[in-house]
Amino acid sequence: MQHQIVSREEWIAARKAHLANEKKFTQMRDELSAERRALPWTKIDKNYMFDGPDGKETLAELFDGKSQLIIYHFMFAPGATEGCPGCSFLADHIDGANLHLAHHDIAFVVVSRGKREEFEPYKKRMGWNFKWVSSNGSDFNYDFDVSHTKEQLAKGEAVYNFAAMEGDYDGELPGVSVFYRDEKGDIFRTYSAYARGGDILIGAYNYLDLMPKGRNESSTMNWMKRHDEYEGVKKAKGAPSCCG
Repeated sequence: MQHQIVSREEWIAARKAHLANEKKFTQMRDELSAERRALPWTKIDKNYMFDGPDGKETLAELFDGKSQLIIYHFMFAPGATEGCPGCSFLADHIDGANLHLAHHDIAFVVVSRGKREEFEPYKKRMGWNFKWVSSNGSDFNYDFDVSHTKEQLAKGEAVYNFAAMEGDYDGELPGVSVFYRDEKGDIFRTYSAYARGGDILIGAYNYLDLMPKGRNESSTMNWMKRHDEYEGVKKAKGAPSCCG
């Protein structure tokens, strides 16, 4: 894009005009967030089990005594040795926010279908502290449309982002789901988002969107690497030298 070079006074005038649009956007975002909070809920009746650092845990136990739970559906399939680069990019933003969320009646848990012994070394390599549990052996990933059976794929019955999937697909998919647990112990699904719906959790995008080059992507996330794979970054001892 060729940018016009103007005087300081002209620049301020243009910036103030854009500020008016930014304020409209902020108001629209507040309205959208209120609409999201007002969505109907659906009760969770299935007894999901997860393998966590403290052993087998139910969905209720993932709340850790809080009334609100965020689950990030992290793409880490059984047999994998490394997590999805895009999910890893998002996961880099969790620990900082979690220092505050944990004191605001919110539990944050990452869930993958891979076994815990498969993703624990990767978590250590990345230096993450958030809670990460395995849904392996349960229907959780399938019920929340981030994993699909071969039969679903063959019959064209796979759904993602609330619509029938199109194109070839082989593996896990990302997403975020929100739950509420009331005083009686009943659990409700209040919200789920998929695909670019998870962008809201990626703070680095907000920095990039301020920059002259923006996200500078030829396709979504094509530039992004795991944080220890950028040129000049010293890899942790024993970390793999290539993507899995």
